Amino acid sequence: MRAIAVSEYGATPAPMNLPRPEPGPGEILVRMVAAGLNPVDWKIADGMLKDSVDVPFPLILGQDGAGVVDAVGEGVRRLRQGEQVYGAFLDAARGLGSYAEYAIAREDGPVAKMPEGMIYTQAAAVPTASTTALAVVDEAGVDSGQTVLVVGATGGVGQSVVQLASRAGAKVIATARDDMAGTMRRLGADVTVDHSKGDLNQQVLAVHSGGIDAVLDMVSDTTAAEHIAQLLRPGGKYVSTTWAVNPDAMAARELRGINYQGKPSAALLERVSDLIDAGALQVRVEREVPLAEAADALADNRAGGARGKTVLRI
Repeated sequence: MRAIAVSEYGATPAPMNLPRPEPGPGEILVRMVAAGLNPVDWKIADGMLKDSVDVPFPLILGQDGAGVVDAVGEGVRRLRQGEQVYGAFLDAARGLGSYAEYAIAREDGPVAKMPEGMIYTQAAAVPTASTTALAVVDEAGVDSGQTVLVVGATGGVGQSVVQLASRAGAKVIATARDDMAGTMRRLGADVTVDHSKGDLNQQVLAVHSGGIDAVLDMVSDTTAAEHIAQLLRPGGKYVSTTWAVNPDAMAARELRGINYQGKPSAALLERVSDLIDAGALQVRVEREVPLAEAADALADNRAGGARGKTVLRI
């Protein structure tokens, strides 16, 4: 089967012809139609897992994807052959991922039937970004009447965070350049601030001087996070998906710092599916590219400035 893989950590992802995996007990084999690209994909290629997982090479990249159940292993009951599914397919310990014509998933893992009316390229963009967004909003305890700052709002996770925080009843301030301000407001942001036009804190204070209840941050490093945290009211929460906060230092300032690590699950994915079915969550695909162009797409993602999700057509 065709796949995009690396032969070692740090190698450039390349097209390879690799054996098609076979589903074991409790597993499904999915013929992939589309794969979603996430920053974690190039981070894994760089060696993010080298100290925690004994990874075989070649390692097929990709976590998210959507396709059709091609075969099922012994004991599978929840999903059937021929059903359209989406979810997280990375099994690094076996060198398997979603950037391939076929991928394996556990039936009890983070995989579910595709939402009604959703096409494959949209579905492939959902799993990691939207489940992470839902978990981040949960971790922050976003509620009606709060004011929330979303940093990195235009990326795949950020766009879902804006929608979910707004749906929870919060006033949402989103970081976005001028050309994305309209999109952010349509997704639920009450106001946007352009992080490229000077000090972010000063811009936030100019539009809202009363203090922030929660910062939901998908992009900042430690130095930037420490600065942005000055906007929080006592008791405020700072949730970082880049592990940029020091919880002890935050606690000394009567703040709660949370470094969130994505934990995809079937339960989170099913909640996301319900939100999509209800029209309460939209997924914006910025770019679709052929599987063969995955290396270039990963390089572009690494450079930053995402305006939505990139999806690979398989």
